[in-house]
This record gives sequence, C-alpha cells and structure tokens, in this order.
Amino acid sequence: EMAEMLLERGLDVTVVLADPLPLALLDEDMGERVCAAMGAMGIEVVTCAPVTGIETGIDGGVRRVLTESGGFDADIVVLGLGVRPDADLGRAAGLAVGDSGGLLVDARQACRDDVWAAGDCTETTHRLTGKRLSIALGTHANRQGRIAGTNIGGGTATFPGVLGTAITKVGTTEVARTGLASREIEQAGMSADSTIVESTTRAGYYPGAASIVTKLLHERETGRLLGAQIVGGPGSAKRIDVFAAALWNEMTVADIAGMDLSYAPPFSPTLDPVTITARKAARA
Repeated sequence: EMAEMLLERGLDVTVVLADPLPLALLDEDMGERVCAAMGAMGIEVVTCAPVTGIETGIDGGVRRVLTESGGFDADIVVLGLGVRPDADLGRAAGLAVGDSGGLLVDARQACRDDVWAAGDCTETTHRLTGKRLSIALGTHANRQGRIAGTNIGGGTATFPGVLGTAITKVGTTEVARTGLASREIEQAGMSADSTIVESTTRAGYYPGAASIVTKLLHERETGRLLGAQIVGGPGSAKRIDVFAAALWNEMTVADIAGMDLSYAPPFSPTLDPVTITARKAARA
C-alpha cells in the first residue's frame, strides 16, 4: 500500500524483500502474479535480499540501502517490519503467553478469572488445524472484543476460532486468501490437491470484465476445502467470502460447485469463477 501511494506521488519506488515473493501467506504461483502486477505498475521488486544496513551521507540523510544482494540508492526509506503481539503488560502480571508471544485466552477471551484480553495481543485457534497462533487482523480483534465485552457484562459468548481470511490490493489488482496455504497444509501433515482456474469477473463481452485467477486447495481423500486464494482485477477479491463460508462449514469442493450463486453479466460470467474452479476441483 505504501509503495502504491509513493508511486502515485510520482516517486521511483523499489520494494526490497527478504522473502522470495511479496505476501508470504500466498502460494508461490499466486505470489508471482502479485509481483508481476507490481512490476507492471512501475514498482521495482527485489526479492531474496535481506536488508543489512542503511548508509547515510555527511548530512545524516539516507543515501543507500544495503542488502545481501547489493545496494540501492534511496532518498526515503520506509520499513515494513510486520506485527508481533505486545503482551508485556500481561506477562508482567503473571499471565500465560503462548509460543507466538500472544496472551493465552480461552474461548471466552479470558486469561484467568476476571481477566480478559482480545485482539492483536492474544493467541487464537485456527479452525482447520486446531493450532494456536497470532493473526493480526481487525476483523478478529473486533469480534474478540465483542466476545470479551459480552462475558465481562455477565453474558455468555465464545469465540469460534479463525480462518485467516484477508484481502488487499495493489493498483487495480485485488488479492485475497482464506484457510491454509500449501506449505501450511504440509506442515499440518495433510495431503491436498490444488486447482487453478483463470476466468473473468464479468461476462466476457461485458465492458470492464477483468481477469481473475482462483486457486483452491482441497483434501485429496474427501474433497473438503482447505484453502482458497484469488488474484485478479476489480471485482475479484470479495469472492473469497464464499470460500470462507464454505471452509467455516467444512464443505467439499463438490458442495461448492452445487451452490446456487447469482448471475448477471455486469457481475459474473454465467458460471461464476467460484463455481468453475470448484467444479474443476471436484472432477480432479
């Protein structure tokens, strides 16, 4: 997002990544599409180049970024360092902290009797793996805060876990993901097949139809959906919510292929990319 805004200001922009591709939560083939979209916008993307230092001039201003792959001249440097839970207050009070550094809470968002926590400082449970982890998303924090508030007020509510559903954009390219990526499936000891389909966001003949690439990851033996990723033009990303709902309800790709989805030329082809990809996956 920052790279896009700086580009719009007329600056030459270089994004330097330690990882092989931007957006590490995507599979490599989908991340490559995001990287290509950034390049097409005029953003130079340098991958596998961990930053080792910043060189300054005699006036103290930035002049060069140093990496393991060489140096890059720069007048402005913006650091994107990610997010980590800040649980120091709870830790100092003797509250338990999980492996990710977030506070351990139960389904009521309680750390112990009469102590509650919610949001980025806590760990939560992934619905597909049962693993405790920290995911810093406003959607999770908002829902967790409501659960905590309900219980603090004397009510009864529980937080059901997360899927890590998220969307973003770079230029006109929209990006979305939910559930597990390929490496997460492997780490969880599951076996999965993948299905990728390129389609359009609207009927092909309709003005404004844009390319959309949809990838599904599904359990080999049962066809149960495990993850979904989308990269495409305007109108692509929010389709991820169909897959999030399917994951939430443990649906198979055959179930998704049979869903009664809407159609009109300004909004989708006769068969939506969701349906096309699920149908292909169900035949795999």
